[in-house]
Amino acid sequence: MKNITLSADKDLIEQARQVARSQHRTLNEAFREWLAHFTSRSGRGDQVDSLMKQLRHVKAGRRFSRDEMNER
Repeated sequence: MKNITLSADKDLIEQARQVARSQHRTLNEAFREWLAHFTSRSGRGDQVDSLMKQLRHVKAGRRFSRDEMNER
């Protein structure tokens, strides 16, 4: 693990610590999670796959034609 130093507003850091504490984790853990999410933005396919799995139970009632799906 590599250490880095960041600068931020003192009050903002304290608020972030309180949020992390309320989630039963450290600010370092929250930052590492954010960093992993931030760097994975280029691979948003995983996010789409995750969303589709969450919405698997949703049924449209019928199949839509290609033209209907592309209407704006």
